[in-house]
Amino acid sequence: MPADAHVTEPAENYRPVPLLQDKVIVLSGVGPGLGRSLALEAARMGADLVLVSRTERKLEKLAAEIRALGRTAAVVPADITDEAQRVTMVERATAAFDRIDCLINNAFAIPPMDPITQIDPAALRVVNETNVFAPLRLSALFADALAASRGSIIMLNSCVSYSSQPEYSGYKLSKGALAHLASSLATELGPRGIRVNSVAPSYVYEDINKAYFDWLASQAGVTHDDIYREKAAPTDLQRLAAPEEVARAALFLASDLATAVTGQMLTVDCGEFHR
Repeated sequence: MPADAHVTEPAENYRPVPLLQDKVIVLSGVGPGLGRSLALEAARMGADLVLVSRTERKLEKLAAEIRALGRTAAVVPADITDEAQRVTMVERATAAFDRIDCLINNAFAIPPMDPITQIDPAALRVVNETNVFAPLRLSALFADALAASRGSIIMLNSCVSYSSQPEYSGYKLSKGALAHLASSLATELGPRGIRVNSVAPSYVYEDINKAYFDWLASQAGVTHDDIYREKAAPTDLQRLAAPEEVARAALFLASDLATAVTGQMLTVDCGEFHR
C-alpha cells in the first residue's frame, strides 16, 4: 500500500463539527504543514482567527482560504522574537476582535542537529528566542484577554522529548523547556481561569518531513515508502499522523469539551509512545 494511503484514509471519514463556533484563536507560527492545518481546521470548526508570522503575503493567502470557509481572519505580520512587535501584535489582535479565546504557540526554529556539546550556545540562544521566550511573552501579554474569556493556551511540543539520539539534543532542549513553561503557566494562570496545555506529535507526514524522507531515502539507496514504513513501524497504527489529525487533536483542547483539562501534554503519534 502506498505511504499516502495510510495517512489519507482516516481523513476521508472525518466530518467537521462546530466545536469552536465563534471562538477567536490567535495562531503564531503560520506556515506550511501543521500551521496551515491548525488554521483551516479551526475555521472548519467555526472559529475566527488572528494569523501571525513574518510574511504578510503568505498570511493573506491563508486568510483568503479561511474567509472562503465563511470565517473571519485578521492578518498580523510580526517577528515574535521582538518585544515591541509582540506588544503591537497583541494590540492589533484585541482591536480586531472583541474577545480572544485561545492562543496557539506553534512557531518553531530548528536548532542545530548536532550533539549538545558541539553546539555553539549562541545558536541555542537564537532558536530559543522563538521556541521558548516568545511563547512565554505572548502568553503573558495575552493573559488579560484570555482571563476575560476564560480561555486557553496551547503549546505545540514534540515527541522528540522521548528520544535520546545525540542529534536531537538541541531540539529536546527547546521542547523540554517549553513543556516546563507550559506546566508553570498552567499553575500560575489557572486561578484566572486560563487553561494551558501542550500537544506532542511525533513525525507529522507533511511537506517538510516528506522532503526529509526523500533525503533519507537518497542517502540510504532506498525508496521514500521504505523510509515511511521504517518511521511508521514503531507505531500501534502502523502509520504517521497527517497534519490535519494533529491539528484536530490540538483544537480539542481549545474547545468547551476540555474545560477541566489543564497542565497536560497530549501525545498525538499513532501510538508510538505510551505515556
